[in-house]
Amino acid sequence: MKFASYLKIPAILLFAILLTYSCGTSKRTVETNRTDEVQTQKSEDDYTVDDVVDETIEVIDEIVDEVVNAFDAIVETVDETIDGMKKDTLGMKDSDKVIATGTLIQDTLSYPEETHLRNLKQLTFGGDNAEAYWSFDNKKLVFQASNKDWGADCDQIYIIDPFGPVSKDQRPQLVSTGEGRTTCSYYMPGNKEVIYASTHQGDPNCPPSPERRADGKYVWPIYSDFDIFVADEEGKLLRQLTDTPGYDAEATVSPQGDLIVFTSIRTGDLELYTMKIDGSDVKQVTSGLGYDGGAFFSPDGTKLIFRSSRPQTDEEIAEYQNLLKEGLVQPTEMELYVCNVDGSELTKITDLGNANWAPFFHPSGEKVIFSSNHKSKRGFPFNLFMINLDGTGLEQITFDNTFDSFPMFSHDGKYLVFASNRNNGGTRDTNLFIAEWVD
Repeated sequence: MKFASYLKIPAILLFAILLTYSCGTSKRTVETNRTDEVQTQKSEDDYTVDDVVDETIEVIDEIVDEVVNAFDAIVETVDETIDGMKKDTLGMKDSDKVIATGTLIQDTLSYPEETHLRNLKQLTFGGDNAEAYWSFDNKKLVFQASNKDWGADCDQIYIIDPFGPVSKDQRPQLVSTGEGRTTCSYYMPGNKEVIYASTHQGDPNCPPSPERRADGKYVWPIYSDFDIFVADEEGKLLRQLTDTPGYDAEATVSPQGDLIVFTSIRTGDLELYTMKIDGSDVKQVTSGLGYDGGAFFSPDGTKLIFRSSRPQTDEEIAEYQNLLKEGLVQPTEMELYVCNVDGSELTKITDLGNANWAPFFHPSGEKVIFSSNHKSKRGFPFNLFMINLDGTGLEQITFDNTFDSFPMFSHDGKYLVFASNRNNGGTRDTNLFIAEWVD
């Protein structure tokens, strides 16, 4: 029984008492006032006192039915309102904080096929927002964004409370310096510090984006000024973890809190490395030719999941190396790989074609969620998929017609955050969304 349905009980009890009293009084009155007129009518119409009482009860029953139906309509409205309030308070059972109510949480944000997502909520409203990752206590998200309304023409790092009120006018806490370009932030153990990559030390200005190529190829820049830094939540730089020439970025932290994995070009190719939390004891993990990046640890900290281009033919190798000399990579052909933290037991787990990237371990450690456009012939849409570590059991998770990517489960496995172009009014804005996860 729904909460509002309990409201019927006292009202119905009260009405029953009044009805009983009314019927009893009517019957006694009829019985003690048997006038000649009633007796005459009885003889003429063959009515009895009991007939009069029965008619009276029938009329009262009709009135009762109308009242109860009206009351049911009111109760149904109250129940629907309460259900709506439940939808508008994502995480209420897990948090004392109330998420914004109203139109920000609505069924139109998700699709009927997205059965793993419940109570989908939009967190940002404009600009390019991506790579949102959870704090270890599952209370905050750190992410990168470029948003002219925030004074950020170039990607900077911000913190947001996903369980707090959200609005189009909000401006999250800036964590990076506001200079250069930043990328790939992540919370450090203790939930008070954030790690991210930035070009600000090499040049405080925003580095230029690659111009559209004559050959039409889609490319990503690999800025040589990127180094990895640690800052507190107020944006104060605390320490620099890398200082080698060339690209150092894409750092994430082990759930065990002991290691960091990152991508570096220090050997001339884009490979994975690990280092301790303080930046010491750097170890190379991968060595195959290709862009190895976007790595994340398994929940127990023993494995890594990442995406790689891994060119095979002479033509593919030449193209990859020539672009790399220009500080560019072409992320249109990538597959997922898993290995032990030391690089052993390297296994390719997808062979879908096109771009399969942004992987993250399912809380069980036995599956991986990732973004892919392998079903597309034109490059879009990108949607989220799930696959077992042995490459079986491919399942589509989201069903948008543009772009869903950068998924991350909260450490307790209750929530999924991801970036999407859905509900952007036909613009190119990429926003952040959070949902309760349903296995």
